[in-house]
Amino acid sequence: MAKSKKKADRDIEKGYTTQQMVAKLRRLADCLEIGKQFKIQIANEKISVPAGATFNIEHEREGKMEEVEFQFKWKRS
Repeated sequence: MAKSKKKADRDIEKGYTTQQMVAKLRRLADCLEIGKQFKIQIANEKISVPAGATFNIEHEREGKMEEVEFQFKWKRS
């Protein structure tokens, strides 16, 4: 059995135009609806979010700033 490569920790934020974000959200919604994995590339790394991932929406407020995050979590095999 081949050993899996250890992936380095990372914490990346990537900005997108409205048009790019709409396209990504549409692809994401389509995958969720049919129970298919969602593939996305973020800062030159390809990510596959499995169909069984758990997800939540997080809201943060600090001073005059607010943030909404759509999060998907899963355990790598």
